[in-house]
Amino acid sequence: MADPITRCPCLSGVPYESCCGRLLAGTATAQTAEQLMRSRYSAFAVGDTNYLLATWHPTTRPDELELDKERHWYRLDVLRAELGGPFDTTGIVEFQAYHRSAGEQGSQHEVSRFLREGGRWLYVDGVA
Repeated sequence: MADPITRCPCLSGVPYESCCGRLLAGTATAQTAEQLMRSRYSAFAVGDTNYLLATWHPTTRPDELELDKERHWYRLDVLRAELGGPFDTTGIVEFQAYHRSAGEQGSQHEVSRFLREGGRWLYVDGVA
């Protein structure tokens, strides 16, 4: 059995079970667009495609999603967040995420758009 994750992959400084782990387990929902973005990053880091699809807006969500099992996500930098608060219906989060695979390193920069519908934040799309 694998060791449980102790540090949250989103690097919030909070233990995984108290941070993104609650969202991925379905015992809590994201209160802000940034919190949803962080939890989606954590879902990439732990390979949770179900969570990624469930938090993707239905108008832009792919039918299926296959993650690269060799890609290890190890760092997330949130560069800015606009709106996306508990009383907003839209939000933007800009981030840089870093990964390693097959001895190579890379990163992904994105400005992501989020909508809050029915009290839930959803990822819409992003521009690199």
